[in-house]
Amino acid sequence: MNSEIKYAGFWLRFLATVVDQIWLYGAVYTILWFVVGPEHFRSKPNYTPTRIAIEWILPFVVVMAFWVAKSATPGKMLFKMRIVDAATYGTVPVTRLFLRYLAYLVSILPLCFGFLWVAWDKKKQGWHDKLARTVIVRQNEAQPGAAPNGGPAMPSGDSERR
Repeated sequence: MNSEIKYAGFWLRFLATVVDQIWLYGAVYTILWFVVGPEHFRSKPNYTPTRIAIEWILPFVVVMAFWVAKSATPGKMLFKMRIVDAATYGTVPVTRLFLRYLAYLVSILPLCFGFLWVAWDKKKQGWHDKLARTVIVRQNEAQPGAAPNGGPAMPSGDSERR
């Protein structure tokens, strides 16, 4: 392990998730309010294709866009964290970011134990991180050899997305 790498722990990741849930679902439900109307919030949800697109597909697209463009969501960026390859600490290929998103289900299903696993794991990986071979690192602008955006130094030849 590179001695300059600092893994983001459970509570920091939890706070970033709370921030992300607030802005993302605030935006999603605001859009939903204007598109399908307030009556959908007063009764049992009627899952139309429009509602599914706004509540399920839109968050997926937005999160993936942030992961691909910034290697982090706004919550992670606020707390200076990035998603990186667990072996190289470089950029994660899009296919593995997609796998990471889908693997959230694996972390959620057994009473969110896959997320709690971050608290005990030596690299602070949840099950979704292990499946996608990713880690969440803390950025430190003062680190020698840090990447221009404050992240860990990327090994040569790994600065482009695979």
